[in-house]
Amino acid sequence: MSGNNMLSGKVWKFGDNINTDLMLPGPYLFRGEAEQAGAVFMNHRPGWLAEMKPGDAIIGGFNYGMGSSRPAARSLRNCGVGFLLAESINGLFLRNCVNYGFRAFECPGVTQAFEEGDRAELIIEEWTVRNARTGQALAVSKLPKMLLDMMLGGGIFPMLEAQGLIALKTAG
Repeated sequence: MSGNNMLSGKVWKFGDNINTDLMLPGPYLFRGEAEQAGAVFMNHRPGWLAEMKPGDAIIGGFNYGMGSSRPAARSLRNCGVGFLLAESINGLFLRNCVNYGFRAFECPGVTQAFEEGDRAELIIEEWTVRNARTGQALAVSKLPKMLLDMMLGGGIFPMLEAQGLIALKTAG
């Protein structure tokens, strides 16, 4: 990575054990990506999508993303969430975040460091996040370079296409 790669967004807090069912409700599992993005947290936090702005951040507790391997990470990305920081992220969900190019990182202490409405400033290349209101900075857990490159490059499908291994469908 090069340059100042800071992501900044309003914080929305979610608790421990947030499962993929809450992010992407079952009835939307086989619908199109736009409909899926419009259903994010509809049962868990009705009206949230209307308040959330593109680039906003989710702060999660422990075991964020537990449950099935449904494409909840893609839906979070598609509805405009800029990034996720959680105390811990379920392994399967983290891999789906990588595969779908959704920025998600573990950050011990993050739930205590932020209140809902604060602004989180994430600098991935420095592996830090800062609370703009309090000035408190925390270390973000590093990902292996290959996984980080895939995540920041848009996910596994754009990476495979760039390597000439697959051809993605194009509109037209």
